Amino acid sequence: MNHIVISCIGPDQTGIVDTLSKIINENQGNWQVSSLHHLSGFFAGVIEVAISDDNTQPLISALEAIKGLNCQIEISETNSEKVSTNLSLELTANDRVGIVQEISSVIHQQGGNLIKLISSQASAAHTGQLMFHAKVQVAMNEVDVDELISALEHIADDLMVDITR
Repeated sequence: MNHIVISCIGPDQTGIVDTLSKIINENQGNWQVSSLHHLSGFFAGVIEVAISDDNTQPLISALEAIKGLNCQIEISETNSEKVSTNLSLELTANDRVGIVQEISSVIHQQGGNLIKLISSQASAAHTGQLMFHAKVQVAMNEVDVDELISALEHIADDLMVDITR
């Protein structure tokens, strides 16, 4: 059994997800995990599919043939690296240029692996100040968690970090 990761981008139009799901189903693929978005007029998505060895290449060929959608497809290799904890963090700060780079750099420097990052911007209720919000999942060794949290909190005085273990 193969696990493939499909990254797609193209001008947004009705039926893209239906087309993808039909092609995956026709090739006996099992849609596992996905993140699909409309961004500035484009469809952007990442999908993980479990599929037999025999059906992998036909699926890849069918995905690459979709007109108007650029798909990059990778066959996953097993990662045997063990981590002792997975953290879920919620981060909030005044929005500014470079904030994602600062956060990702600190996570990397502290030995964490950034597994998932979902970010958004919204105006603060009373001030109208543009706020940055992110939900982050980090895999790392348990002994390094306190140092990571401290390092994140030192990025800026306005950065709030809420932790779930």
